[in-house]
Amino acid sequence: MTDLTLYHNPRCSKSRGALELLEQRGLAPTIVRYLETPPDAATLKALLGKLGIAPRQLLRTGEDEYKSLDLANPALSDAQLIDAMVNNPKLIERPILIAGDKAVIGRPPEKVLEILP
Repeated sequence: MTDLTLYHNPRCSKSRGALELLEQRGLAPTIVRYLETPPDAATLKALLGKLGIAPRQLLRTGEDEYKSLDLANPALSDAQLIDAMVNNPKLIERPILIAGDKAVIGRPPEKVLEILP
């Protein structure tokens, strides 16, 4: 069985829903409460690689920090966007399930089922 890791925010209904779907299938992923233990830049880059997306696609655009840090600015580099997420983990979209070398953002929560082995 592939190890599963869920980047989780227990206050988020989508994140709780994804965890519930996994648990209903008898799966117990390793839980990363990323707001309490934010990923570093290298971890975020690896995660983006597994997701197959650019840093901008991982940003939560509705957060106050997104606006106050002017992250909509197209001139910002990937490194600057990653740095913003490292320093403000609230900006990271959630939940994210990692299964081996694949990852998916659980929006809607059922998306996590797509990468299960």
